[in-house]
Amino acid sequence: MHQPVRTAVFPVAGLGTRFLPATKALPKEMLPVVDTPLIEYAVDEARAAGIEEFIFVTGRGKSAIEDHFDRNFELEGELERRDPDGKALELVRGSAPTAGHIAYVRQGEPLGPGHAVWCARRFVGDEPFAVLLADDLIMSDPPTLVDLMDVYRDKGGNVISLMEIDPAVTSRYGVISPGADDGRVVEILDLVEKPSAAEAPSNLAIVGRYILQPGVMEILARGARGAGGEIQLTDALAAMVGSHPFHGVRLGGTRFDCGTKIGFLEANVAYALGRPDLEDDTRARLRAILDRF
Repeated sequence: MHQPVRTAVFPVAGLGTRFLPATKALPKEMLPVVDTPLIEYAVDEARAAGIEEFIFVTGRGKSAIEDHFDRNFELEGELERRDPDGKALELVRGSAPTAGHIAYVRQGEPLGPGHAVWCARRFVGDEPFAVLLADDLIMSDPPTLVDLMDVYRDKGGNVISLMEIDPAVTSRYGVISPGADDGRVVEILDLVEKPSAAEAPSNLAIVGRYILQPGVMEILARGARGAGGEIQLTDALAAMVGSHPFHGVRLGGTRFDCGTKIGFLEANVAYALGRPDLEDDTRARLRAILDRF
């Protein structure tokens, strides 16, 4: 039986420069898709996968994330008076992990995604852990991390989420070299961060969901720089190939790249269309906008 995964790490220290000026004062992870911040979707996904400990790797100007997952007694008191059926109050209270099971650690310097994960090492300890990137919003049933957990319980080791991409855009992603492949679960023989189309070993790219063995922290501690002069998580994972079972799981849902404006807008439309209370009005408004412009 494989050691259970109880802890999730959320790297949320990025500056969000693509969304300026909105992100000058508001963390990009707090940008709402319909009415829910990106980071809350990631936390809900982790909860659904059985995660108990929630670790946020933050940076300067990210206090809104801490406030969001804290209690707001003034707001709750007002909602108790105004909202007798308790639905709004449930939304506010339901967003936060249980007290004592949430922690924040500062990255300090923006040295790359691998460095951000390494900053959570004392909270991870010697247990396997999950990593979720809030920018990658995935509409999936079951949630993507739940899918990865199922494969982890069967195979152990490292398990990451994958999707097929256009070979022309491999330089934007971490890409794997595949081994045995049953159409859903893929054995991983190697990983490369941001290869050119000519150098990419496949068109299977890494999506921002991971289940990792704690030994990755020792590799990240070396501080080796990779693509963009940053400490890359992909490079550390490549160094683990051969020492642990390593598998990827093809994405079962739709991924929205909310680190880009177009992906963020697409996510808002898709999630609105998926809401019974908004679907009809959203379709009507979209038709009106298309007719007008």
